Amino acid sequence: MADYIYMMESRLTPDQQRAVALVQDLARAQEMNVYLTGGAIRDLISGFPIRDLDFTVQGNALKLQRELEKAGAILQGVDEDLRSMYVLLPGNVRSEIAMARSERYEKPGRPPEIASGTIIDDLRRRDFTINAMALSLNPGSRGLLLDPFNGVADIEAKLIRILHNYAFYEEPSRLIRSSRFTIRFHFALEERTQARFDAAREGNYIDNISDRAVGYEIEQIAYEDDPLHLLRLYEKEGWLKVLNPHWSASKVDTASLAELLKTKQQMLDLGYTLDAAPAVMYFLTHRLGDRDIAAMQRLMPRKSFVETWRKLDDDAKELTKRLAGKEAATPSLAWKLLSTARPETILFLDTTTGNQAVAQKIRNFFTKWRQMKDKLPLPEMAELHITPELPVYPKLAEDAFYLLLDGKLRSRTEILKFLKPFAPPPPPLPPPPPKRGRGAKAAEAAPAPADAKHGKKGKPAEPAAAAVAPGKQAVPKHAPPSPPAAKAAAKPAPKKSPAPPAKPQPPKKSPARKKKK
Repeated sequence: MADYIYMMESRLTPDQQRAVALVQDLARAQEMNVYLTGGAIRDLISGFPIRDLDFTVQGNALKLQRELEKAGAILQGVDEDLRSMYVLLPGNVRSEIAMARSERYEKPGRPPEIASGTIIDDLRRRDFTINAMALSLNPGSRGLLLDPFNGVADIEAKLIRILHNYAFYEEPSRLIRSSRFTIRFHFALEERTQARFDAAREGNYIDNISDRAVGYEIEQIAYEDDPLHLLRLYEKEGWLKVLNPHWSASKVDTASLAELLKTKQQMLDLGYTLDAAPAVMYFLTHRLGDRDIAAMQRLMPRKSFVETWRKLDDDAKELTKRLAGKEAATPSLAWKLLSTARPETILFLDTTTGNQAVAQKIRNFFTKWRQMKDKLPLPEMAELHITPELPVYPKLAEDAFYLLLDGKLRSRTEILKFLKPFAPPPPPLPPPPPKRGRGAKAAEAAPAPADAKHGKKGKPAEPAAAAVAPGKQAVPKHAPPSPPAAKAAAKPAPKKSPAPPAKPQPPKKSPARKKKK
């Protein structure tokens, strides 16, 4: 059995993991069972990128709205009838949180009758087996996969299979969705599903599609990796005229779209988290009339998507003005400005700007200036013992980077001059290692240093009391110094080798006394 808890931890991004934990905790606080469902489970198992998270709760999902907003989530759209909401969770994680429900269609294309239901009821109402799976996030069953229609087997077989024979009849938008999945996943329609697909297309079931479904399918095109290829397939199948009668592949600004997707990938590689779909939709509909665009925007469920799409031009003009003015007069100022700008605005401006100076600053922001930042920490910082452990290090590294950008730290001399005031004092020298062998014995036998001969305040140290030989009188400590003769006598005579016997000499004559006259 697959370990789906481990799969979540390894396949979801850190932001998505935090989003799952947030919704899970809020649902528990409301005593509602919550499940990760639909496309998130499909992509988790199949290995495809997990673009967004779909949650299903057994209860009214709208009860979570206030707590989600307190946690930093942005509400992007609400469907009161379905008790569902589109939410941008912290970390720019797109998600839909919906009530578990059952659906019953009286007429094709008409809104179904909705009733609150269990998670199995919710899976039964879905479109394809690969989307009819759920993963429990509840205590006691967390990580349990619910797959009543064997969707895992169809993922392994790379098949798209409807849940029942009336799937296309009840919800015609599933015809468009199946085409989208065949392009994205390179899956094939299962044999019975293909037969039902052909019959539904011949019977013009698509004419009964609802406006809500049209708006949802228009928006989903912008999230595809190759939206132009999908648009051309829709045009071939006849679905594009359903989404908008005047839309065609010729209305797309293909050159700008290709440039946008290239810059998007570059920004993703640099670690950006951004939603490029509004900008993609801007170029997909670039040559459509304003009325057609406005009609498409009215049908889209995510109102924040529409608002971002509408503001792209204005936001880009504002950023152009700031980048061309004094606010970005130096490279360091331009870096600060672009670091705080919305990634979506930078992406769109890089694709559309005709200002060469602005384009060069954006290009440097992505390449040249980042290469300068990669030079930190400078070798001179290690040389001066300026390490990340110092409290001043973050501010110092930032200042050094800005000076590098502005060309004020070009030589080693300039770098050292800037860094030396922040260098900590050098560490004390380690003590010398103890001497061993003959050196240690020689040190022990060496006479005491001159300081040891003196006591406190320079006074001569008192000599140790010498042992007194028996029969000799000890000299008192404070006895007056002996005369030189006595000192000489006190010293023991040096031993000499025995001298040879002396030759006998004649006795000396005593001097004659003078006679008295």
